[in-house]
Amino acid sequence: MFQFVPKEGQEVWAANFKIVTDVFLRLIKMIIAPLVFATLVAGIAHIGDTTTLGRVGIKTMAWFLAASLVSLTLGAVIASLLHPGVGLNLPIPPADAVSDIKPSALTLKDFIIHLVPKSIVEAMANNEILQIVVFSIFFGVAVTAMGEEGKPLADLADKVSHAMLKLTGYVMSLAPLAVFAAVAAVIATKGLAVLGTYASFIGGFYLALVILWGLLLLAGFVVIGPAIGNLIARIREPTLLAFSTASSEAAYPKTMEQLEKFGVSRRIASFVLPLGYSFNLDGSMMYCTFATLFIAQAYGIHLTVPQIATMLLLLMVTSKGMAGVPRASLVVIAATLSFFKIPEAGILLILAVDHFLDMGRSATNVIGNSVATAVVAKWEGDLTDDELVADQKAGIKNQS
Repeated sequence: MFQFVPKEGQEVWAANFKIVTDVFLRLIKMIIAPLVFATLVAGIAHIGDTTTLGRVGIKTMAWFLAASLVSLTLGAVIASLLHPGVGLNLPIPPADAVSDIKPSALTLKDFIIHLVPKSIVEAMANNEILQIVVFSIFFGVAVTAMGEEGKPLADLADKVSHAMLKLTGYVMSLAPLAVFAAVAAVIATKGLAVLGTYASFIGGFYLALVILWGLLLLAGFVVIGPAIGNLIARIREPTLLAFSTASSEAAYPKTMEQLEKFGVSRRIASFVLPLGYSFNLDGSMMYCTFATLFIAQAYGIHLTVPQIATMLLLLMVTSKGMAGVPRASLVVIAATLSFFKIPEAGILLILAVDHFLDMGRSATNVIGNSVATAVVAKWEGDLTDDELVADQKAGIKNQS
């Protein structure tokens, strides 16, 4: 339909559609900070003691590190095998040619300092998920250490998390309209032709995503067995929501709800899932290596195996805490390009199709964190059979 509308008209229509999507995403962002804080504090408090908390935390971070390494490595391997950027033969731009994306600092010192919020109010106002998680962990541990005196605070956090999930239900009623508006706005401004221009890049990335999905679900099957099929069915809705809105955050509340319906205990889901949104963004991490190598290939720059290995180690740190930061993957990629002396202006190559790629990596983030949460619950003996959960809820409903 938009092909018959003048270019100026297309931009107006796209802007109008984008209002709906922007309002929906702002409503989601409004929920995220208090929901993450409340669920994480309640989850830590429900774990009961610092020994159990440490055990669950170690298992969670071990899975996150393994998944991160697999994601980053897979992105590099697929890009090296398919060579999506080879053949573009772009000239090296002048040294002063830059993109609109400012690279972030890549030092371990800055990353560690950024972990600790100067003010929790400021962190929540800016949706700094990583800082909110750190504060919530400290607060949750303190509440747990208080014993019986801390129980009212733990109960309050639990009630707040339930209230936020109820609010989420109201917001999610707008999801179908927001999804339609998001897709319409992108097609109106860029058209379907943009997909053909970057076919090998988009196709290669989605092939890598499918392989990553397979590896994650296979690992999940090894741990939780045939129940992985039920998990896939449960997370289908939040995965589609993340895909259509190109936002992992949009699916966070629904993912939490579906994991509990699957049989993951609230104490595990409330602890692992918020951490996953800072330390386990599998789709975003894989995109960082894949896109960086694509840009290097487009400029005819060959990276050696040791250089690629260095890139993987670098991204293991710099890719953390991307949730809640607009175009965070692009910022990390720009910084990586600068580190390896690849023209930073190369980021402009992927801007045109970044939305379509963001859809896939957002959905992958949901899948990765869902599998991680289910696996940790299984390791802790806190995973109830999906059908048993349904029977228990049906029994409670009948009694009432």
